[in-house]
Order: sequence, then structure tokens, then C-alpha cells
Amino acid sequence: MSSTTQKQQNFVSEPMGDKPVTALPGIGPVLGERLNEAGFDKAKDVLGQYLVMKEDKESFKGWVKDTCDANSKQAEDCANCLKDWSNDHV
Repeated sequence: MSSTTQKQQNFVSEPMGDKPVTALPGIGPVLGERLNEAGFDKAKDVLGQYLVMKEDKESFKGWVKDTCDANSKQAEDCANCLKDWSNDHV
């Protein structure tokens, strides 16, 4: 696992369940609201997008930036978390 925050460690260590998008590292209330408006209200919906993109981290980061106007660090944090979570759980 790459260098991680406590938020990422907590997220990766738990089942996906019905966590809100704001549970994802890099996604706070503002970006979470933008994702909700785009139809992604749960972390599992964002994970699904990551998997549909064949776990291509660079493409996914571009999608996060385009979808909710995330900056590079926010997109990187979210992508790294989903990569680590899917490596452990999928």
C-alpha cells in the first residue's frame, strides 16, 4: 500500500457497504455534492466507475477531475484508495 492517510486506512480496511462518497479520501463535502449531482451518491458507485474504466488509474483521475472539478491531489488520493481497496477486496 502506498503512503496513506488515516481516512484511507479506515476506508480500505472496511467493507464498501453503503458509504457516502465523502468517505473516499480526497472527496469532501463540496466534491461529494458535485458527485451526487452527477449521479454518484455512494462510494460503491465511484468504485464501479473505477472498475468500468478497467482500473486505469490515470483515466479514472481524469474522470474525477472532469466530473467534480477535483484537483490533482484529490483525484490521486481517491484513485489510490480505490486501487488499494480493490486489491484487498475484489
